[in-house]
Amino acid sequence: MRTEKEMIDLITRTALEDPRIRAAYLEGSRANPKVPRDIFQDYDVEYIVEDTRPFREDKQWIDRFGERLYMQYPEECVLYQDADVENWYGWLIQFTDGNRLDLHVGTAERAGKNLELYRVLVDKDGLFVKKEESSDERYWIRRPGEREYLDACNEFWWCLNNVAKGLWRGEIPYVMDMIDDPVRPMLKRMLLWKIGARSQFSVSAGKAGKYMKEYLPPEVYSRFLATYGSAGEEEVWDRVFAMCDLFQETALEVGESLGYSYNQQEARGSRLFLEYARALPENASEHTLEEWIKKQEY
Repeated sequence: MRTEKEMIDLITRTALEDPRIRAAYLEGSRANPKVPRDIFQDYDVEYIVEDTRPFREDKQWIDRFGERLYMQYPEECVLYQDADVENWYGWLIQFTDGNRLDLHVGTAERAGKNLELYRVLVDKDGLFVKKEESSDERYWIRRPGEREYLDACNEFWWCLNNVAKGLWRGEIPYVMDMIDDPVRPMLKRMLLWKIGARSQFSVSAGKAGKYMKEYLPPEVYSRFLATYGSAGEEEVWDRVFAMCDLFQETALEVGESLGYSYNQQEARGSRLFLEYARALPENASEHTLEEWIKKQEY
């Protein structure tokens, strides 16, 4: 496997030797000094060019970077929206030696709009008047306002209504989608706010919360991971209630630390509806919710 120095030297030398490339910079985790180094880190590289067409049309020019195992042309993928290939084009490459290069060529105007946490490798024309950005402060968990906090709570508890209906109907694909978006994102958001509140909102948990393990108590992190699992109907019901328990505890802690009032009635009502749907016979032809609630001493 080529070392980081070998890869950076190759990337830099390519930019220096090709007159069409006017600048090059490194982004992502390898530009962030706070991210632990490991063998799976990508090389996120941007080459600034005046015209992307020659690079798009030459299918062999990327051969110089090494033997490819497989790759993707993200701007050509019809599954997503049309890309502005005249100003931005990329190659996502997995090499046989284990290294991965996410390479883009773009015009100076387009590239300048996307500068985030970067290290300049080459600058032939003095394009980088802005100081290099090596702090991850822009990615720190942000303190929520009270409205944002309450809306996140409401989104979590309200959307469980769809989960309850789907589980009663046995519509597991629908249920899993509802859990994955929007229910689980609200739980994750609350856990991130928990991390933020405990650190005075001065840390980043990484993309998609991938560093949550480093900041959450082990028991809490294990409980969060346990909300993922199989698609068996009873197992899903159990995980949904586990999510409710974890969300409730976390939201109460976050609310208290930020001075926000948690809506207990909303949470109680949502949980009652879940419990009702789980207990309701599958052949029920009418609702008995009102009677059921009275039996629960609501």
